[in-house]
Amino acid sequence: MKKIIFLILNVMVLACPLLALDAQVYFSPAGGCQNAIIQELNNATQTIDIAMYTFTSREIAQELIKKKNNGIKIRIVLDKDQKVQSYSKSKYLINHGVEVRYHMGAGLMHNKFAIIDGKILITGSFNWTATAEQKNEENLLVISDINLIKKYQERFENLWQTSL
Repeated sequence: MKKIIFLILNVMVLACPLLALDAQVYFSPAGGCQNAIIQELNNATQTIDIAMYTFTSREIAQELIKKKNNGIKIRIVLDKDQKVQSYSKSKYLINHGVEVRYHMGAGLMHNKFAIIDGKILITGSFNWTATAEQKNEENLLVISDINLIKKYQERFENLWQTSL
């Protein structure tokens, strides 16, 4: 019996950091993913770093242009296919002065995350597309855990440095 109680207590102690995770979750279709992204982008005061496989959302691109015009530093890494994909917002963003790079590795740059002011992480299966918002079964997490954000920021910096 003591072993069982000891095991339960150990599991509870190990699980406590997970229970403290501050996050909001959204699902699509029509579950508020795009609105959550736009709201978080709107709250940015300094920086927005984005690693996104597919980016075709006009509404999100327009919000990024507003933030860029208000002095927010924006960096975006996209998969290399976004350079030629007809609905990609990459050229639109570049034409409005946003720094965009393309990951040119052999495989897909299949990440889907954004870091806002080093304080908010947006991640999940949700690509920033109208199809993801309106038709696909997708998920989106908005997380404010600094330790997780640091790991994603390190990954973003690596992607940024190795992309063209």
